[in-house]
Amino acid sequence: MWAEPPGSRRPARRAVLRQLASVPLLTLAPAWLTGCGHDQVAGDDPFGVRADAPLEVVIFDGGYGDEYAKIHQSMYRERFPRARVTHVPTKDIQALVQPRLEAGNPPDVVLNDGAGQFQLGALVNDGALASLDGLMNARTIDDPAVKVREVLLPGTIESGTFNATVYSFNYAYTLFGLYYDAALFRAKGWRPPTTWDEFRALAPKIKAAGMAPWAHAGKYPYYMGWPLADWIQKAGGTEAAMRIDNLEPGAWRQEAVTAALSMVIEMVAKGWVLRGTENLTHLESQQALIDGKAALLPCGTWLENEMKATMRPGVELTFLPVWSVGAGDVLPHGSVRAGAVGSFVVPAKAANREGALEYLRIMASAAGAAAFARSTLSLASVRGSADSVSGSTALSSASRVLAEAGTNILQWRLNDWYENLDKQWQAAVDDLMRGRIKQPGEFIGRMELAADQIAKDPSVTKFRRER
Repeated sequence: MWAEPPGSRRPARRAVLRQLASVPLLTLAPAWLTGCGHDQVAGDDPFGVRADAPLEVVIFDGGYGDEYAKIHQSMYRERFPRARVTHVPTKDIQALVQPRLEAGNPPDVVLNDGAGQFQLGALVNDGALASLDGLMNARTIDDPAVKVREVLLPGTIESGTFNATVYSFNYAYTLFGLYYDAALFRAKGWRPPTTWDEFRALAPKIKAAGMAPWAHAGKYPYYMGWPLADWIQKAGGTEAAMRIDNLEPGAWRQEAVTAALSMVIEMVAKGWVLRGTENLTHLESQQALIDGKAALLPCGTWLENEMKATMRPGVELTFLPVWSVGAGDVLPHGSVRAGAVGSFVVPAKAANREGALEYLRIMASAAGAAAFARSTLSLASVRGSADSVSGSTALSSASRVLAEAGTNILQWRLNDWYENLDKQWQAAVDDLMRGRIKQPGEFIGRMELAADQIAKDPSVTKFRRER
């Protein structure tokens, strides 16, 4: 999830964004756009786009906003001047798109994201999405000798693949971890924790300073679900995550699950969690971090852009991986959940599927990716997207963490694959953070039962991670 239910947005890293706003569009575009007066560049139309066919793009307007999409659509218009391109921002994707899917007249491109997003596995099972295999194997706009799949960051294609077919172009390369204010930590003489024991030692000092050691978006339990799942994988390794994703019997009874849950139960019991955070929205919990009411917050790398309207001067948002569980962890501290999110999909019954694929190919160009990075101060899933961006501690620290992680990348598919299981997971996390679950076995029993029910249900299409 790259951006949850949105709040107000006005420029925050004002100097950077003023520079962006002053840059003419064509400086973000490759040479083939400059002075383009034709419907398309000869010999560079792998999908056979109808030059005058209208294109409708529905964008979830969340943490990343929608300005980058307007730039991409301008690039499409430059390429096909006779095409009418309609930009539709929304806060609730499913409410807008579901009736049109049912009526057989869906938009051409949809950014499926936010609290009201579709469960992708369900759309795939219903045959509602077009395959994007052709896009991934198409030549790039920048170099005809290079395929689109070859310019994407690791895991991008896999994150949008269901049973060997690509259905989603996940465009924002997001890291999930913890944020803190580096300026505050320096002033207090605190070191960001890299282990559970370090957090246990630091938490009482933070409380003594009048702050909560931890806050999270309790109204949307998946925010807390991210670090919990990552602690499970750090403790038990990739194998532990695969067993859970693959619905294997007893997967939730692994020692790694117990270890991760025990930490969180202690955090809640000792009052290290911001009072009332279980009822806060993502924006409210993020503001608590910015205002110095909480020291650590789990979130993704859209945080800075989402909170630019209310950023206080002097705050240095800085990203770090979730801490290690214990000395016996299978994966090192530097391991981080990272991957392409924000699912751009093409409905199977889209009227302009060819144009939709070309629009996504424009997004995968160097200019398209740079436009996203500059607009959002975040990484796109295209290599080198943020090479020209500076002035952001949040982005620079995330880039550093990703580089240091190397191949130690945490990934989960549970939330993408099984809607009912994801609902059970979120309900259990909510009860955990409200102090209703006091023993790991209570949480584990609920999840084991829910997973077994999905595994035994013949009406549910199963997906699998291969070892």
